[in-house]
Amino acid sequence: MNRLEALDGARFLAFCGMVLVNFRIAAQVAPGDDWATALINALEGRAAALFVILAGIGVSLSRIAPSLLLKRAAFLFVLGLINMTIFDADILHFYAVYFVVGAAFLTASERALWLGALTVVALSVFAILTFDYDRGWDWQTLTYTDLWTLPGFLRNTIFNGWHPVLPWAAFLLIGMAIGRTDLRTLCIQHRLIMWGFGVAVLALFPQMLASDPELAAYLGTESIPPGPFYILAGTGSACVVIGVLLKLWPVFERARITPVLTAPGRQSLTLYMAHILIGMGALEALGLLDGTLTTPQITAIALLFCSASSGYALLWSRKFRRGPLEALMRWITQPHRA
Repeated sequence: MNRLEALDGARFLAFCGMVLVNFRIAAQVAPGDDWATALINALEGRAAALFVILAGIGVSLSRIAPSLLLKRAAFLFVLGLINMTIFDADILHFYAVYFVVGAAFLTASERALWLGALTVVALSVFAILTFDYDRGWDWQTLTYTDLWTLPGFLRNTIFNGWHPVLPWAAFLLIGMAIGRTDLRTLCIQHRLIMWGFGVAVLALFPQMLASDPELAAYLGTESIPPGPFYILAGTGSACVVIGVLLKLWPVFERARITPVLTAPGRQSLTLYMAHILIGMGALEALGLLDGTLTTPQITAIALLFCSASSGYALLWSRKFRRGPLEALMRWITQPHRA
C-alpha cells in the first residue's frame, strides 16, 4: 500500500455520494418517504466533507511545497469560477481557498493543526452570531441573489455559501492532522473507526436538547447552516469510512475489486467536472430537470453514472497515468524540464 490505495477508493465513494446529492438538487426532486431519500439525506454534507478531509490527508502525505499548493489553488479557483457559470453549488473554488489556509499550516505540528481547525470553527460560530446568515439567499429557489458582485461573492465564499471557508476549512486541517499519523497501522485504523463513530453519534444529541427551532437547526448535523456539530458529524463519518476502507483493503485486493475504486478515485477532479457537464447536461437535454423524477429514479440514474465513470476511468488508466484535468493541472502548475 505504498500509495495507500484505500484513500483513492474512499475518494471515489465520496464522489459517488456527491453525484447522488447534486443530481437530486439539479433535478429538483421533492423528498419522499423512501429508502432513496433516506440514503441521499444521509449523504448530504457528508460526502463533500469526506472529500475535503481526504484532500487534507493527501496534502500531508505528499509533503507538497507551499508554492506548488498555492499554484494548484489558483488553478482550482479559475476552474471553479468557470464551473460556477453552469453550477452554482461548485466546490472547486472553495477548495482553492481551503488550500490557501492549508498552505499556512504545512509545517505545523499535529497539535497545531487540531488547534487551527478548532479556531476556524470558533470563528464560524462568531460569524453566525454576528452577521445575517440568510443574506443573499433565496431559499425557495436555492439561488444566491448577489453572487456575482464582489461583496456577495466574498460573503458566499467565506461565510454562507454552499461550502464556506468558515467552517469548512476545518475539514482540510483535520485531514492534514490525520495524514500525520501512520495510517497503515491497525491501531490508527481502529481509532479512526471507533472515535469517528463515537463523535458522529454524540453530535446528534445537542439538537435534541434545544427547544428553539432556529437554535436546534444550528446545533444540528445538517450542512446548512454548518454548525459546530455538523463539523463533528462530518468528521466522524469520514473517519469511519476511511478507517473501514484502510482495514478492509487487503480483503478487497484479494477479491480483485480494487481497480474499480482506485482508478476513478485518482481522477476525481475530471469526474467531478464530468458529472456536471455530462451528467447534468444529459439530464437537461432529456428534459429531466423539471422536478418530475422521483428520488428512487434519480438515485438509479446517479448510480448508473457512477458505474459508467468507474468504467471510463479503468479504460483511461490503461493508457494514461493521470486523468485529463489532473494532467492539465500538473502541466500548468509544475515546472517543466527541458
